[in-house]
Amino acid sequence: MQEVDQREKTLVFCATQDHALAVRDLINQIKTCSDPNYCQRVTANDGSLGEQHLRDFQDNEKTIPTILTTSQKLSTGVDARNIRNIVLMRPINSIIEFKQIIGRGTRLYDGKDYFTIYDFVEAHHHFNDPEWDGEPIEPEPTGPRQPKPEETGNDDDIGKPDEESVRRQKAKVKLADGKARTIQHMICTSYWHPDGKPMSSHQFMELLFGKLPDFFKDEDELRALWSEPDTRKKLLDSLAEKGFGKDQLAEMQRIIDAEKSDLFDVLAYVAYALPPLTRGERAAKAKIGISAQFNSKQEAFLDFVLVHYVSVGVEELDGEKLTPLLRLKYHDSITDAVADLGRPEVIRQVFTGFQRYLYQQQAAA
Repeated sequence: MQEVDQREKTLVFCATQDHALAVRDLINQIKTCSDPNYCQRVTANDGSLGEQHLRDFQDNEKTIPTILTTSQKLSTGVDARNIRNIVLMRPINSIIEFKQIIGRGTRLYDGKDYFTIYDFVEAHHHFNDPEWDGEPIEPEPTGPRQPKPEETGNDDDIGKPDEESVRRQKAKVKLADGKARTIQHMICTSYWHPDGKPMSSHQFMELLFGKLPDFFKDEDELRALWSEPDTRKKLLDSLAEKGFGKDQLAEMQRIIDAEKSDLFDVLAYVAYALPPLTRGERAAKAKIGISAQFNSKQEAFLDFVLVHYVSVGVEELDGEKLTPLLRLKYHDSITDAVADLGRPEVIRQVFTGFQRYLYQQQAAA
């Protein structure tokens, strides 16, 4: 804390979630800032509150929280341009993970032309990579945008790229099954092969496509695995072990223009070229089965769950989210929840059982 400018946004990577909590508390004890939210922990256990802290941290117009502590959660996928310091306080055993973590600081921002790594675990000694660590390469110049026929009169616009059209350019990727997938062509995302080499999104999709048969044999098995919280978690853990973690899948979700969809749709799109559905579309279709299977009070609770699913994502359907959702719905009164929905084992069956309606195959029209 004496080394850094305490006004600069900083990410601290800790060994465990408990460690991240302890470091957060220590930072807040010795900080010079008077705001109680100066340093916050963002880990898997922090749920929606942690996600809010992360959103505030990513907002370049906000200065609080200034420091986030984490363990695994923020090593990839954090789009915060004004991060000035990366602090390593946990062992890093993979060059891929090391590069992903360091990548959190590489986004450019006004007045930011460098960032600082504070390495307390000597991780950089293990991952010397001259090709990656060398002098920066000058960006290739982009060609001028040709004005459309209907554009007239403003010479100042000629030669300026149309940012929206560039961002939304599409590329076709044909995989080994002969079917084409569409991805965003212009995307500032790098993936890392298990051997430590960078990959394009095209190459990552090809690698994922080739590995998916190791995890499920067909579309029906994928739907069955994804419909149960326990088997879905095992599938995601297995994918993560092979280099296809939630953060990487979330990036692929963005690249295939399915940010409002489910991670299921990423796997189904890559494996079987199934067009993604939005979470809202899935929820609407699921309500038909829910209304036929559950009583009115159970249906009301499941409608509440679906609202969170549509807003946040499939993680709201994890088994450990049941109790927080019940407390939120019933204002911390589990007794009221039991009175409405049934015994705890019945509530869990309702929460688990309804999920198959989200992922069941739709009958052909």
